[in-house]
Amino acid sequence: MPWDTGDYPSSLKNLDTATRKKAIDIANAMIDEGYKEGQAIPIATEQAKEWYNNATEKEINQVKQMSDNDLRSRDEDPQSSRPELLDKGEHVIPHEDGWAVKTQDAKQASDVFSNKQDAIDRAKEIAANKQTTVIIHKKDGSIQEKLTK
Repeated sequence: MPWDTGDYPSSLKNLDTATRKKAIDIANAMIDEGYKEGQAIPIATEQAKEWYNNATEKEINQVKQMSDNDLRSRDEDPQSSRPELLDKGEHVIPHEDGWAVKTQDAKQASDVFSNKQDAIDRAKEIAANKQTTVIIHKKDGSIQEKLTK
């Protein structure tokens, strides 16, 4: 059952309204994608705090206005929900715009960076959340390094 402003994890109770609603929204999406509650809650909390620090006043107000129905509802996009990718490692691969972070067997990259180190840092962050590996490739596509958890 999705969370809303009347029913959410107690660890979110001390967050301000906008951050709490954003965390609820993120956590609900993660649960829909196959994450377990124990994984989703801390990740969603950190992402919501980061979002708040970078959000515009307009974005914050939009989240504050979200209704419980908005928080509970999800877009029915079968392409975005791929729980089988939760156990797959992250690859840092060459991309036409620099370096991409792509989960093994994913259809597309999750992030693209002009700087390889930024891509590696993001891949490490994702892999730490999923408790998987990072595989760093060279420009020619060959494997440069494997980082395990």
